[in-house]
Amino acid sequence: MPAVQGRADSPRRERPSRPPVSSPNAPPVVAKVTPPASVRLAQLFWILSFAVGGFCVVYMFIIREKQLPLITDVVRGVTEGRSEETYTAAADIVFWSIFGTMVALLLIQITLLVSFMGRRPRVRWWQLATLIVQVVLLLLSLELVATGSDGQFLRQLLTVQVALVLLGLLVSTLPGAIAWSARGVDVRRGPVGSDGGSEF
Repeated sequence: MPAVQGRADSPRRERPSRPPVSSPNAPPVVAKVTPPASVRLAQLFWILSFAVGGFCVVYMFIIREKQLPLITDVVRGVTEGRSEETYTAAADIVFWSIFGTMVALLLIQITLLVSFMGRRPRVRWWQLATLIVQVVLLLLSLELVATGSDGQFLRQLLTVQVALVLLGLLVSTLPGAIAWSARGVDVRRGPVGSDGGSEF
């Protein structure tokens, strides 16, 4: 009986602490982080250039009947002694070649902007190449297509489009945008699916 009493009076041992169910060393996961302001501004300039470029394409198609005789006169001034059908056919080729190049260039630039926002490597060099082609296209348009009273407005639109593309390309080379592109992806530590989860 005394032995039992002594066992009851002995101090209780404390329970061991429960092991943690999560590790503080969480795995890295891809995070969704808002791009810097320079990237958003570059994106805005590109989108505005697409809007102006799309309006240029529509406007150029609308005024084609008025511009074809003027293009014919330009072609006739280059070489004389040909038949009228030859000049008309040449004017059609010039118009539709420039028109088709404008449409193709616009589609390529839209694709490149998507690649830029996806942080694909060397996209800026391709965007620079499209800018160079666009400047050449502008110069050709000023001499061949954007003539006459209706062509004056087309000149202004094409110039604004080139300026917006140039601004978008320049802003995309700011340090914040360069660092954002160089990272490729934004990484955080934590479980997948929590706040700021995977972007893809």
